[in-house]
Amino acid sequence: MKHLPHLLARMATAVALLALPSCLDDDSLEEDDTFLGTFEACWRAIDEHYCFFDEKNVDWDEVYTRYKPYFRDSVKTMVQELRLLDSMLDLLCDGHVNIYAPFNTARYWAWYEDYPQNFDNNLLERHYLGTNYWTAAGFKYGLMPDSVGYIRYESFSVSPGETNLDYMLAALNMAKGLIIDVRDNGGGALTNVPTIASRFGEADLTYGYLKHKTGKGHNDFSTPEPIKLDSRSDGRIYWDAKTQPVVVLTNRSAYSATNIFVMAMKASDGIGGRKIKTFGDKTGGGSGMPFSTVLPNGWTLRFSACPMYDKNKKSVEGGIDPDFKVDMDSVSMTVNHKDDIIEAARTYINENTLKTYDEQE
Repeated sequence: MKHLPHLLARMATAVALLALPSCLDDDSLEEDDTFLGTFEACWRAIDEHYCFFDEKNVDWDEVYTRYKPYFRDSVKTMVQELRLLDSMLDLLCDGHVNIYAPFNTARYWAWYEDYPQNFDNNLLERHYLGTNYWTAAGFKYGLMPDSVGYIRYESFSVSPGETNLDYMLAALNMAKGLIIDVRDNGGGALTNVPTIASRFGEADLTYGYLKHKTGKGHNDFSTPEPIKLDSRSDGRIYWDAKTQPVVVLTNRSAYSATNIFVMAMKASDGIGGRKIKTFGDKTGGGSGMPFSTVLPNGWTLRFSACPMYDKNKKSVEGGIDPDFKVDMDSVSMTVNHKDDIIEAARTYINENTLKTYDEQE
């Protein structure tokens, strides 16, 4: 990648992160520390607090009837106990549902197994990033030879500061447009979503909705509460997506907070002439805010408790389709050393940029 421009002077102080409220009132699980007691506590916690029964078409009462005899009569070891709980929870088809035991973690991975990976980190590092890129606050960034900007963000668990974002966007201000690559980003802190997305979208835009559990019934939820992008602050640097298009790269392993980030970015597309598109594959989903409770045997149960929706109040639990579906071709990867998704994004930006250059630039 090209050397970055040195236009990094006027920066201001950081602003506070968005605080999303908790929505799980966790009552104590008053069951015996037995195999059956742990099953009862696990089943009841899901029954009273889980948020996607209707969407997943799961008859949780039938699950209770089917699994209780095994825990009452058949389970003899902790390993058997965890395996059977894992089998039961897999019926929810939810990557946010886990049990953490000292010796293993029960987890559901099938949400991405039927999709191509559409990402090769070795190809990216050896033939695109190389060694001439900058890195700060979880971002790797730089300019490609055709003056298309590129940002790689690997995890929403790494929180960028407002000043980090200012420096990065200032460094890329000469670009024709910008690629934001969140493929294989499994999520992290939801608070980082508006912090980043607000630099590209409409200020105070409602990009989604959140519901809270209000009772123990499967459909006891609050009315949808809007989730907004941050207001604009004086002295901060914001990307002009009307002149310099933005393309977000996605694959099926873009999950949880990354799924919500894609939702937030898509919400601003077309507003004020902005061109913010997604290229690649459908995201992995995971739109339920996860919360945890402790089972009688000391294991931790984690599950989706508060559903989130897009700006049209549609669920994105199952994933978000890209604006432009692109798969990586094995011949392009191995013979030509090309990432077809990156190349498609570069073509779009070069064809749609309105960026002009003068002698001072």
